[in-house]
Amino acid sequence: MSLLLAIFYFFYFSIIGVYIIFLPKVLSMAGYSASDIGIIFAAAPLVRFIVPFAFIKGLKINIVSFNIALLIMVLSALSFYFSLESFYKLLLSNIALGVGLSVVLPYVEVISLQYLQKERYGKIRLFGSVGFILVALVLVKFLEDSSMALLYLLVLTFITALFGHIIARKASTVLEKQIEHINDISLLKDWKLWLGLTLMQVSFGSFYNFFTIYTTDHGVTLDITIYLWTFGVIVEIFMLYFQGALLRKNLLLILQLTTFITAIRWFLLFAFPNNVGMLFFSQSMHALSFALFHSAAISYLFYFYKHKALAQQFFSGITYGFGAFLGALMAGYIYELYPSYLFLSATFIALMATWFLYLWGVSQRGLSSQQSG
Repeated sequence: MSLLLAIFYFFYFSIIGVYIIFLPKVLSMAGYSASDIGIIFAAAPLVRFIVPFAFIKGLKINIVSFNIALLIMVLSALSFYFSLESFYKLLLSNIALGVGLSVVLPYVEVISLQYLQKERYGKIRLFGSVGFILVALVLVKFLEDSSMALLYLLVLTFITALFGHIIARKASTVLEKQIEHINDISLLKDWKLWLGLTLMQVSFGSFYNFFTIYTTDHGVTLDITIYLWTFGVIVEIFMLYFQGALLRKNLLLILQLTTFITAIRWFLLFAFPNNVGMLFFSQSMHALSFALFHSAAISYLFYFYKHKALAQQFFSGITYGFGAFLGALMAGYIYELYPSYLFLSATFIALMATWFLYLWGVSQRGLSSQQSG
């Protein structure tokens, strides 16, 4: 199972690499305006946010819905070939791909944590980061032909769906057991936890959407900026491999510390935007602010809630979906109006994430004291 999961992560995040790095450029080459591209790519995070609520309203988390999501992934990737000349067809294709991707990954995360446990999870998940880097290095050589990027998207999606189907068949009991659990997730009751997790991703809106623009606007060359991106992924892989011992510790404390360290990271970008040495140091924090935070978050939710599959769906949808959407939107307006304060605003958002996770910890300690009393 470990090998199957490693292959799945490799190809799944290769898809993400094509989607994030190259598809916007493909649409630009096809003649779409920046606003058109923005609308098309804003649809996926919103879909990712909406999908988990469908499971609350009656949609079942089982093998059937998982396989349907795999099929939607493949068909939507194929539809990009026939949609390139039509804005609305592209929008629908992107929405469909967003539905497929947002349903599939949380299921596999549950299977991974069930089979690998949190200590071994990172050593398998790091293959996703490797896939992301490799597809970027390979596909950049062929980007003159937009059809090549679409071909990569289709082939990688098909392979991902194939291995996802095999994994689901082998782990069918893991998914089916989730049906037995009633929904014990209350966003209103646990709002401090979910707000803290979401604000962390909102703070990343400045980084994911404007880091390249921000650094080059401050005189850093594009080559150095690419090295900075690559270095961030390398330290991410390093952390994923060695984080097992850390994840045996207090997971909530790890979430509080990593959000606070992320605030320091964004402040360094604000204070030293053209200092290459400091930029590399800030990128080294990606090991904590992404890799360790992500693993600690999904592990904490896995052990905190009984309905583990739905918990992962909400984490994917609310934080990486709505949080990413809101973060991108806010960062866009801030960078347009007050560009020098982009990462200062991200600093305050990350500090707010730390604060709400701290308040959540206080409430949990109080609850434990009442129960023991």
